[in-house]
Amino acid sequence: MSQATPTAEPSPAMHWRDPFRVRSFRFQWPADLATSWAFEMESIVLGWFILVESGSVMMLVVFGSLQYLGSLVSPMFGVAGDRLGYRRMLVLSRALYAALAATFMLLAWLQALTPMIVLCMAALAGLVRPSDMMMRNALIAQTLPPRHLLGTLGISRITSDSARIAGALAGAGVVAWLGMTWAYALITALYTLSFVLSRGVSDVPAPARDTVRVSPVRDLQQAFAYVWTRPVLMAAMSLAFLVNLLAFPFSLGLLPYVAKNIYLTDQTGLGWLGASFAFGGLVGSVVLSSHRFAFRAAQTMVLAGAVWFAVDVLLAFSTHLGVGMALLWVAGLAQSLSMTPLAAVMLRVTEPAYRGRVMGMRMLAIWGLPLGLLLSGPLIVRWGYAATAGAYSVLGLLLTVAMAVYWRAHIWDAKAPANAPL
Repeated sequence: MSQATPTAEPSPAMHWRDPFRVRSFRFQWPADLATSWAFEMESIVLGWFILVESGSVMMLVVFGSLQYLGSLVSPMFGVAGDRLGYRRMLVLSRALYAALAATFMLLAWLQALTPMIVLCMAALAGLVRPSDMMMRNALIAQTLPPRHLLGTLGISRITSDSARIAGALAGAGVVAWLGMTWAYALITALYTLSFVLSRGVSDVPAPARDTVRVSPVRDLQQAFAYVWTRPVLMAAMSLAFLVNLLAFPFSLGLLPYVAKNIYLTDQTGLGWLGASFAFGGLVGSVVLSSHRFAFRAAQTMVLAGAVWFAVDVLLAFSTHLGVGMALLWVAGLAQSLSMTPLAAVMLRVTEPAYRGRVMGMRMLAIWGLPLGLLLSGPLIVRWGYAATAGAYSVLGLLLTVAMAVYWRAHIWDAKAPANAPL
């Protein structure tokens, strides 16, 4: 296997300000920022509410799983995006987020919010939420020049990573200081702002399609065949599924449990843990968007994924809050350096007519997260947190190495098209 993934030569591809010269991105970036802030605040607020009100780790993992229910239907969102346009899909989804947040605010004000109501409404939002990132990335690929793809995706990830920091701290702080109602007033305002800004995104025409109209089912069959016959896409899909199944459960859905039962901290400590992971991701996104290094994208996504699992092995046995925050920072850095190049590889190698459906299929990998969460609940009860998290992380590391060996000609060879600097 070849050595270092990044080279020290600067890439002339773009300046970080170039994407903002495109009017559509000037609207999309703050709209995505507001949505991401609201997402992160909502996850922290409701996750803590579920854990405190129910006292059940099983109910917490069910809540975390329901937020990703829509990953099962993401390919259909891809079909709809290819046919109707992603701007329309984005506007409609963000209107739904605002309406649901306003309902939560009203129920909190009436003191009628219960864990079961939260689970039901999380299931409804979860039908749409997993496809939000897919629609963002597809719009970027359609509205920005190809040579700006990785840098723009890095800037877009800065949006979500910075939101994880602010959202985690604000979500924990606002609800502790002002209560659930005011926390949801802020979340509702952010979703409403996102809806308004999303209307300014360019309505890019759908790519040219065959004149013979086929059914949505046939569209999906074509997309599955398209991915199945392209090893690079199969490798990227496999890695995305692995990290969702075996890594993300412990840095996202189970973080309230870790904060309360492992580090023995409160909402503020939970916010700092979430912010540490997000800050690492932010640093990774800044590195990718700076264009100071020419990354071999496929190698980078695999190496960073392996580092992520290795750090999670250490995190599984950490019992000190400061150590946990430091390890989560490194894990966040690794996930950014893995997932952003992965998205760039998939968008670059996919023909425009298939882009929505393929990225919708990419969202199917998110289903690994609820599966990992649901499996972890009974395992934690039976074996304990450290043993479960350690087993997840070691298995993820071994499978990542096996994947790199199996598809080495397509994702590890420095001369492979997927390793062309992006």
